[in-house]
Amino acid sequence: MGLEWKTGFEIELLAPRGLTRFDLASRVARRRGGSVRRFFHPQQEPGGADGQAIFENLTPGFEALDSEGRPLARFVDDVTLQADFDRKAAALSGWYRILTDDGRLLRLIARTCDPDAPLDRVLAPIAALFGTTAEMHASGMVKVSDERDVSVAIAAPLPGERERACEIVTPPLDRDQEAVLGFLLGEAAAAGFTCPREGATHVHFDATPLLSARTIANLVAVLSRHGDALKRLVGTNPHCIRLGKWPDRLLALAATEGFAALDWPAARKELSTVGLTKHCDFNLLNLVSANKAKHTFEVRILPSSLDPTAIVEAAELFAAILEWCINHPVVAPRGQEDVAALLSSIPLRTKGRTHWLQSAAGMFDR
Repeated sequence: MGLEWKTGFEIELLAPRGLTRFDLASRVARRRGGSVRRFFHPQQEPGGADGQAIFENLTPGFEALDSEGRPLARFVDDVTLQADFDRKAAALSGWYRILTDDGRLLRLIARTCDPDAPLDRVLAPIAALFGTTAEMHASGMVKVSDERDVSVAIAAPLPGERERACEIVTPPLDRDQEAVLGFLLGEAAAAGFTCPREGATHVHFDATPLLSARTIANLVAVLSRHGDALKRLVGTNPHCIRLGKWPDRLLALAATEGFAALDWPAARKELSTVGLTKHCDFNLLNLVSANKAKHTFEVRILPSSLDPTAIVEAAELFAAILEWCINHPVVAPRGQEDVAALLSSIPLRTKGRTHWLQSAAGMFDR
């Protein structure tokens, strides 16, 4: 019996020098008699301009398809990976990013422009929409402004070995998760890919079974109480960034008398007011915002790994916690019970329960 929950996996890896994420995508597609599709991958990164907290940007992503055109995985950049790259390295030919300060413009660019177009022509369609032309600068940067000379978007060479960053993103998987990960990670390991210094693995669980106030109240109670112990248990990478606690307002809301009895629309409305963000240990934002593209509960505390068994074992642990939260009749009371008590009560298979209890015992013996 495998992992019985529809799940998607995001595994952050590092290409060896001389290879790129495109090379891994091509290798995976070739093994399945398929092809590779280039696409624009959206990201947010801190901005240096005064008053501009973040820049929206698009970077080259590559989707490996099998012989029938079905997606095998996507291979994308991740801006949180920084330590392993030579920031002074020159950009590879054909590798660039597109930046803007408005997420709506970014999505319009992604729909309008051709990800296979060269840097000097990629922004021509968006310039045409604004009735202007793209301006090429001596630095290699291409800029589009509107008729009032207000900047719309910039395309610039992708510097600093960013082509080596490689986050493998699987489609949602409802069966054979370990086999799928074994194939993808096996190809990565054979090509010399490794785990980055800040690397993490994220697991996205289909949120459909979780849409009840009682379930969320249980989930918040359990993970706020045991989160630190669970991070030690699964070996969270201490160098990983964009982790952290839930806002205090969420904990207070979930513990409020009557919250668990709310219907889901009312509960979702209340949850939308507490300041949720994706950059935390356990991401509820996609669930609460009803993100159609990624309607998930995301566990973000797992380390980067090339071991599919370890990743699936950790996913099974959190699936069991989710099942407990769904089926437990009342909101979990406050208390100081240790993580072993949690592991003994959630619906883990015998092998998994033994594994995690032994790990917990070893963790507290040290």
